[in-house]
Amino acid sequence: MKINYMFFKKIMALCLVLTALSSCKKFVEADLANNLIAKEDAFTTDNSATSATLSLYSYFSTVDHLRYTTWFGGLMADELQNTTSNADLIQFSQNVVAPTNGNPTSYIWNYSYQVIRYSNLILDGIGRSTGMTAPVKNQLSGEAKFFRALMYFNLVNFYGGVPITSEVTELDNAFKPRATVAEVYAQIFSDLKDAQNLLPTTYVGSAALKVRVNKWAATALLAKVYLYNKDYANAEAEATKVISSGTYSMSTLANAFVNTSNETILQLSTLFGASAFSTYRTASSAANVAPPAYVLYNNFTKDFELNDNRKTSWIDSTTFNAIKYYRINKYKVQSATAATLGNEYTVLLRLSEQYLIRAEARAQLANIGGAQDDINVVRNRAGLGNTNAAAQSTLLAAIAKERKLELFGEFANRWFDLKRTGTADAVLGALKPTWKTTAQLLPIGADQILLNNKLTQNPGYN
Repeated sequence: MKINYMFFKKIMALCLVLTALSSCKKFVEADLANNLIAKEDAFTTDNSATSATLSLYSYFSTVDHLRYTTWFGGLMADELQNTTSNADLIQFSQNVVAPTNGNPTSYIWNYSYQVIRYSNLILDGIGRSTGMTAPVKNQLSGEAKFFRALMYFNLVNFYGGVPITSEVTELDNAFKPRATVAEVYAQIFSDLKDAQNLLPTTYVGSAALKVRVNKWAATALLAKVYLYNKDYANAEAEATKVISSGTYSMSTLANAFVNTSNETILQLSTLFGASAFSTYRTASSAANVAPPAYVLYNNFTKDFELNDNRKTSWIDSTTFNAIKYYRINKYKVQSATAATLGNEYTVLLRLSEQYLIRAEARAQLANIGGAQDDINVVRNRAGLGNTNAAAQSTLLAAIAKERKLELFGEFANRWFDLKRTGTADAVLGALKPTWKTTAQLLPIGADQILLNNKLTQNPGYN
């Protein structure tokens, strides 16, 4: 109870700092309230700067961006279906998202750039500070660069090339053109390599909870970015650093998303211990209990092999109006309060993904035995025997399937995988009559193009 009370007080402090950071100069200025910190004072000490930086973790733009990244990516792939009659969400399911659909602009574009702007403000404040100690400067700079890289990673995979902004003044960012995909990835690589060098291997705060970015979290995301760029040697090398660090180990399926799981590399803490993804759940699995808004495709469960324990541990179902819906059941805690604390946060990075990253990289590098060893770690944890795939092509297909069944409901992994592996047309073309190749990128919001005439629209949306 004491830990959660202290965390609550910290969150309140972060919100106050965040409010001060985001304030703009008004025509009529008023004195700051006694409990607010002026932007120019936020980085005068280690404590105030830490509070400002920790806002990135609890900021609603960060959390909501990650949730809607998961939902929209899942709808556009062969992973999630929406149970409502919302016309805008139906566009995602059918891969016919209109430039006037405000959802991607609000939750993917705008929220990402809000987090990027706060990261820029933090980095600028740290750079100007004369009152902070060097270790804290390094820690906070590494955290800000990690979150900036994560936002750009999602943006480039949803939209292609996007504007790169590093200034802290909004007007300086308002009319930037789209950078190329290569330029965006260069920014991501730069930030993550800097974060690797700046951050310690240990976790600040409670090591058991892993709620602050450390060197291994930056390394894990860097391994993923190398994989996406088909730099398989570096993807293997970075994933190996995480796997061999001695800091993490595979947990049981039942404990994979518990907030003390040793498989977790990074997670976002919550006030009372219920994940931001608890809305995948409904109050009961009894018949005629309405399903959550986002459920798995009905044929999703058919991909699991016999005796794959992920099917029973991470999926359940409910029947409503004689229709059976399969629900993501990775997070078991639906809600929590101060009186009924939960034991789950929101997991961003897990060790199992690092094994799958290394397996794919090794398969691409023709290291068949090494790739088999890595995929078998994930399969064996699920209760399955070793893979039968021995040729490079069949092994890569097996790894893609394991990624689908291991990482479902976690951000837009499946959507990004279909695109980066060149299988989107084959998989989604057979599933969705309205599928077009140009749907692999979201449209730039019509309102954004109206505001910034240097933005160009993606193919297929003009």
